[in-house]
Amino acid sequence: MRTSCDDCNNYVYDEEMECYVCEQDLDEDEMYRFLTSDKFDCPYYQNGDEYLVVRHQM
Repeated sequence: MRTSCDDCNNYVYDEEMECYVCEQDLDEDEMYRFLTSDKFDCPYYQNGDEYLVVRHQM
């Protein structure tokens, strides 16, 4: 499953830095895979779609 940071609940706007950042701390190996691969599957990904559960129940 490929994930996108744009859709993740952990990807939030930081007003001090004035940009979006990930709230999860990736370890050194995870950060390397994230930066060097376009197919990185983030283990901390959380879907930001609040209505996903509702649509699933219908």
